[in-house]
Amino acid sequence: QVQVVESGGGLVQPGGSLRLSCTASGIRLDDYFVNWYRIIPDEQRLRVATISGSGTDTYYPDSTKRRLTVSRDSAKSAVTLQMNNLKPEEEGIYCCNPCRGNSNKWGQGPQVTVSS
Repeated sequence: QVQVVESGGGLVQPGGSLRLSCTASGIRLDDYFVNWYRIIPDEQRLRVATISGSGTDTYYPDSTKRRLTVSRDSAKSAVTLQMNNLKPEEEGIYCCNPCRGNSNKWGQGPQVTVSS
């Protein structure tokens, strides 16, 4: 059984930073592209970062470039998302999404609240 688990959410002030981590059991994360999505009201999913299986390729939409950094920690078999200079409109549930071909896995995601 595959289980994807994220950690590291919480409350941060505008302009602050948080670091999220994604681990998985039942699959090797290194075999998957991993996306991070922000879930907003009405269940919309906004992709905020992607990293390839090797970790050499990353993607960020314009809205998160230079503020978010996705990386792999092979020693911990984890994918991390460093988020800097967070804005209030970026609060939401952040989910890790390992995907490979037609195989998509999802975690429950921690809540990130950006508020003073």
